[in-house]
Amino acid sequence: MERDSSACVTCPFAIAAQHSSLQHKAIHGHPFSAPMLNAALAFPALAQFVPYQRFRDTHLAHHQDATLTDPYDDPESHYLARGDWDGLPGWLRLVLDTNNTLVGRLFIGPIVGQTVWMGADWRAARSGNRRVIHGWLMHLPAVAMVVAVVLLSPMPLTAYLGASYLGLSLLKIRRFLEHQAHEKARGRTVVIDDRRALALLFLSNNLHAVHDLHPRVPWYRLPELYRADPQRHLSLNEGYRYPSYAEIFARHLLQAKDPVPHPLLRLEPSVAVAEAVHPVGPLITHDPALEAR
Repeated sequence: MERDSSACVTCPFAIAAQHSSLQHKAIHGHPFSAPMLNAALAFPALAQFVPYQRFRDTHLAHHQDATLTDPYDDPESHYLARGDWDGLPGWLRLVLDTNNTLVGRLFIGPIVGQTVWMGADWRAARSGNRRVIHGWLMHLPAVAMVVAVVLLSPMPLTAYLGASYLGLSLLKIRRFLEHQAHEKARGRTVVIDDRRALALLFLSNNLHAVHDLHPRVPWYRLPELYRADPQRHLSLNEGYRYPSYAEIFARHLLQAKDPVPHPLLRLEPSVAVAEAVHPVGPLITHDPALEAR
């Protein structure tokens, strides 16, 4: 049977991105009330490169609202401390500046993000951090399971790995500007008022400020929650809003949204900081009254 090469890449690429969105929801207690069921659903490493347990730990640490975007304390921050930026060679600054445009984030973003993240975990593992080691060891059977299925399928493994990369690239659209530097923590998280395909692919995480305020609300209720009182949410996030992903492409495809060095935090040289290998912490407070609507 002749293979449809476009389907070989397009379908797994979209599935990998959708499954990563599902993993994010599993971290926040969906779709099941039992954490073990959510973990089992998220366990297969469809995107190959991201261990679920490490994603869970770093993402929950990211939800510590007061440290959002901090180059040291927020494990999902794309900013660097000013002293670290000043110490980088010129070629690496060029790479990171390119990565701060949307086109750069799409093409080299997965490599840059994976390199930084795995480097930190490697150093933590070498220093004996058992939770990091356990997270990567648990990732091995999750990868093996998916690779075994691919090897038994008509799809070449190289095509699947390429599709996995494209899936991570697609997720970079969501991550590109979901947070910004702002003096107030509540003004650091975006609302992208989009109802099209990407909003579905990202499971309503385009309404990121709404998600951060109500992390336990199921993804399919976030649009309803936002549209019940959009002005309240936009006043809480200091009006950080884009009308659509099309607007983001138009404004930032070749133009960086922010500088790489954080413009507000970690401006002064400081002593070395321990690697940001974060334990699981509590989620930010939420609004039970609104969530119960």
